[in-house]
Amino acid sequence: MTNVLIVEDEDQIADFIARGLKGEGWTTTRAASGEQALDLLADNIFDVVLLDIMLPGMSGHDVCARMRLKKNYTPVLMLTALDETDDKVAGLKKGADDYLPKPFDFDELIARIAALVRREADYHAPKGPQTEDDIRFDADALCLVVSGERVELSSKERDFMAMLIKNAGRVLSRERILNAVWGLNEDPMTNTVDVYVRRLREKLGPHSDRIATVRGIGYRYM
Repeated sequence: MTNVLIVEDEDQIADFIARGLKGEGWTTTRAASGEQALDLLADNIFDVVLLDIMLPGMSGHDVCARMRLKKNYTPVLMLTALDETDDKVAGLKKGADDYLPKPFDFDELIARIAALVRREADYHAPKGPQTEDDIRFDADALCLVVSGERVELSSKERDFMAMLIKNAGRVLSRERILNAVWGLNEDPMTNTVDVYVRRLREKLGPHSDRIATVRGIGYRYM
């Protein structure tokens, strides 16, 4: 299920957006300030951030810049009453992924969020090897190198491993993993995720404990 953080100080606008997104079957969390948004981002995983630029105190531009400095690459869709090219460019330079001026058509908002979620599902896995202690993950070769030994991965194992490494230290729910790796149509009660966790642990060998179970929620790569 897509989880959206709405950063908007105007109650009426925030409520309108939240109701519309919930109608799409998505979950929402609201922050009324940039500071509150950063606190929520530090403790939670979101699929997309809808970020108003004109916030009290810290601006949306500053929030986005701080997110990126903290290595938080959650997709950001900027919302603003400003529609000047310079403002758009400023937001994109701070690390925003997309920009939508107010007032906006709600169907366009939904389409832009969905596009960001699809793009994020591709993980933008780094090309070439990635080093994690005695583990090298090579997205191009679809393999792991564990303690010097080459270990082949299937495409789903590759996608799952890429997601775990990208979100190292964060707890990923089974629902989010299913959504990102297998798509929305997978039955959330299936044991697919658990089966693939066992496979990846086997392939990690002596480093199998790098994939930790968080009881009742999901998994965390450490």
